[in-house]
Amino acid sequence: MSRYCPKCLKAKRACICQWIEPIHCDTQLIILQHTSEEKRPLGSARILSLSLGNASLFVGEDFSQHTELNALIDDKDYRTVVLYPGEGALPAETLADDSESKPLRVILLDGTWKKAFKMWKLSTNLHSLPLVKLADDLIGDYRIRKAPSSNALSTVEAGFHLLETIEPNIDFTPLVNAFNEMISFQIKNMPEGVFERNYRVQKHCAQKHRDNK
Repeated sequence: MSRYCPKCLKAKRACICQWIEPIHCDTQLIILQHTSEEKRPLGSARILSLSLGNASLFVGEDFSQHTELNALIDDKDYRTVVLYPGEGALPAETLADDSESKPLRVILLDGTWKKAFKMWKLSTNLHSLPLVKLADDLIGDYRIRKAPSSNALSTVEAGFHLLETIEPNIDFTPLVNAFNEMISFQIKNMPEGVFERNYRVQKHCAQKHRDNK
């Protein structure tokens, strides 16, 4: 018998399914997950794919020849963009203001910045798609995964801010609630003093950054 939950792919004792709340929205997310992220205890992409009924999650590194992804990209009944802060990326707010009648698909890259950059470089089928980016002043709350900067967001946080921007009339807070429950569970199960020694400073710096804005 597997020790992993078949839905969220996390260890059964750390299963996140109990915190998942279904959310309906018009925007479709396509999550491209780096292979190194698939079974990470702290990975957050599954929160998006389990919560959003019209989300898709594909695992790999080079998606250039990915049959299912290319079929979605080639579907002319949808407009597809990539959430990636590359050259020429427009603010996500432009999607909310767009009067285009076609439904929207947004591709998210799930991985560390280094891995996401490699996925982007290898997946040449993404390069012809429009790019969008989130605001630079968003603050992440990935309390137990060290980030390169205070505004580095987890995948679920990026998805939350994106969807909240595009569809402001829908309550997407269950996404971040599930994320916070997952993080809190991991902190509670750390040996005594580990969080304080290794992560408390990071949390303090993020809070200081918020207070100074």
